[in-house]
Amino acid sequence: MKAPLVRDPSPSLYSQVRETLRERMRDGTYLPDAQLPAESELSAQFGVSRITVRQALSDLQKEGLIIKVAGKGSFVSRPKASQPLARLEGFSEAMSRQGYTIRNKVISFKPIPASALVAQQLGLAENAPVIEIKRIRYLDREPVSLEITYLPEELGTRLAGEDLANRDIFLILEHDYAIPLGHADLQIGALVADEVLALALQVMEGTALLKLQRLTHTAEGKPLDFEFLYFRGDAFQYQLRVARGRTD
Repeated sequence: MKAPLVRDPSPSLYSQVRETLRERMRDGTYLPDAQLPAESELSAQFGVSRITVRQALSDLQKEGLIIKVAGKGSFVSRPKASQPLARLEGFSEAMSRQGYTIRNKVISFKPIPASALVAQQLGLAENAPVIEIKRIRYLDREPVSLEITYLPEELGTRLAGEDLANRDIFLILEHDYAIPLGHADLQIGALVADEVLALALQVMEGTALLKLQRLTHTAEGKPLDFEFLYFRGDAFQYQLRVARGRTD
């Protein structure tokens, strides 16, 4: 069905195509994972050139609203999974509540000497033995994060026999080991994927990633669990609500 656009130089024709397609994704005309019509079909629908359509699609791709698959066409992206930061909880705990299927792949579980940073965070002497656990977290079968966890040796060793492929470490510590969690200190930043991260998360080297550094404390305030979390920015986001309060 042809939907000719208004021939107004402002906004441009390609931006009108872009906004119309954006609205169709909002109203459910094009659902997540749906394939968009071919460029030639969109060109005919809107009464514009394929170059105009291509420019509109390029903008939507840069915004992460669509993905282009070589030889197949353009597809509507899935909404990013998100986790609120208002409550301390594990990734699986938060995502399962939203209906996602979570799977973990343990790629490394070993004792190592604590680096200066890890030792300082956990309140240990440098080179003290700690357990390092590396896991790739999968969200609906797609890798979404690489998590590197450090725990004091005595506690970390207990986790060797646990089902880390299907359970959050937080839940094991609280429910199985009766260690109540208190709070976590977070540092959030960004970095680009090196070869190791790109391979683990199935992205191109140089892809922008979200990096979190998290130190979790017990309810008594003792450092318990120190982690580096690397998330794919195209698949996941954190949410935080902040209120404006008095400054005096």
